[in-house]
Amino acid sequence: MDDFSALTGHWQIVTAELAGEKMPELITHQIELEFGSGTYTVRFKGEIADQGTYTFGDPSGVQSLQLQGVTGTNAGRTIPAIYRFQGSQLQVCYGLDGQLPATFASKSGSAQFLATYRRKP
Repeated sequence: MDDFSALTGHWQIVTAELAGEKMPELITHQIELEFGSGTYTVRFKGEIADQGTYTFGDPSGVQSLQLQGVTGTNAGRTIPAIYRFQGSQLQVCYGLDGQLPATFASKSGSAQFLATYRRKP
């Protein structure tokens, strides 16, 4: 299965960290990510919070994405991310400062958002 097919679908956050701080489960469990044909949608409590497009990139040999926010909280922003599949889960590290993350980590003081997702049935 190619990465496009593997990414396509609905994903639920299992755990997430922003700048080294773990997000509370009450919040993370209400966030859903959907990858479509070159588009993404983030929903919070079922409502669209962010939408845009994405492209695959492979500038340094890592699995990477380039998200371009169109509407919502990230409208007008370009967010690079690295991703990997771990069994049935998807892990994504977003560079909210516009820099492609080098590792799957969200350290204190960083602008990295690290999320682990599971596919929704």
